[in-house]
Amino acid sequence: MYLGKQGAKLSYYPEGIPPHGGQLVNRIATPEQKEVFLSKAEFLPRVQLDQRAVSDLEMIAIGGFSPLTGFMNQQDYDRVVAEMRLANGTVWSIPITLSVSEEVAASLTEGGLVRLDNPEGRFIGVLELSQKYRYDKKREAINVYRTDDEKHPGVQVVYNQGPVNLAGDVWLLERDPHPYFPTYQIDPAESRQLFKQKGWKTVVGFQTRNPIHRAHEYIQKCALETVDGLFLHPLVGATKDDDIPADVRMRCYEILLENYYPQDRVILAINPSAMRYAGPREAIFHALIRKNYGCTHFIVGRDHAGVGDYYGTYDAQYIFAEFTPEEIGITPMMFEHAFYCTRTKQMATTKTSPSKPEERIHLSGTKVREMLRRGELPPPEFSRPEVAAELARAMKVSV
Repeated sequence: MYLGKQGAKLSYYPEGIPPHGGQLVNRIATPEQKEVFLSKAEFLPRVQLDQRAVSDLEMIAIGGFSPLTGFMNQQDYDRVVAEMRLANGTVWSIPITLSVSEEVAASLTEGGLVRLDNPEGRFIGVLELSQKYRYDKKREAINVYRTDDEKHPGVQVVYNQGPVNLAGDVWLLERDPHPYFPTYQIDPAESRQLFKQKGWKTVVGFQTRNPIHRAHEYIQKCALETVDGLFLHPLVGATKDDDIPADVRMRCYEILLENYYPQDRVILAINPSAMRYAGPREAIFHALIRKNYGCTHFIVGRDHAGVGDYYGTYDAQYIFAEFTPEEIGITPMMFEHAFYCTRTKQMATTKTSPSKPEERIHLSGTKVREMLRRGELPPPEFSRPEVAAELARAMKVSV
């Protein structure tokens, strides 16, 4: 388990909501530690990480995955897959593992250090290898993603990765400013400090991998009516090939915030984590990440983290009932599917609109992508004009 093992570097939260597990993890090597690791670089066995593993390494190091201090051992992995808990009982819904081929695993010795390189071959981290273990890919797929269908993007990743997991604490040595969004690269310790500076006692986090549209805006502002601040936290790690690129999405967020939101009540920051598309389990995962960033509330809307027809419309909301509020430690804010009501001429849900189904214009990121591919601009009921224009420009759609 990864809850403050001897030698782990942990920082206590000063104020606000406690991080998951009680302590905010920091696995970024000090200059002195980095110098020692670099001196050993040429003598260490190497593992080259893919982009998702790089994201996981970064999220562990900055405390986004607290209480994890490294990649999961078999005891934690087995219980997370089966019960959504770490070995010590702490709620955790997604396996965080480093998988390699049998050949690579055979070249590594438990108890030793492993050099972690990024996809370009640059030395960025160190793994203190504590365990190597095989795992059942189909079991992980069915339990975590609720399907073993290879067309599911999350299942596809599991089936394509190596058959052996490497476990152990990690250290992050190199972390470049984000190539597109360096000013939005806000770590959990920093976001917590920003909330404190602004005097925010209650903060709602919002997860998205899609361009922001009117339904998003509606539920965010409904939530903002009841809390002090909004932490708009789009995911910029690895996503599906057909998702809108992160730089396009970020510009859409900037445009919307500049024109339609109160400047002093919203913080925009990037979430470097990779997308799993695990639906209900990922909703829990996303909530715990935002808890680590200091959020007290988290928005869970329609088909959160879903893909295709693998999950029920509100399964990601129902899963929170499987845990006590104390175990989760962050308050989910549940919203129904929002739509534009042609009768009332405003955004609404079935809770607030008297309209019939034919009077509703339903909005989704999937529909935005489909329209753009057809060369169509989203209508104003679907997307703010400035956002639609940016999407059109970026996706080379003629206005």
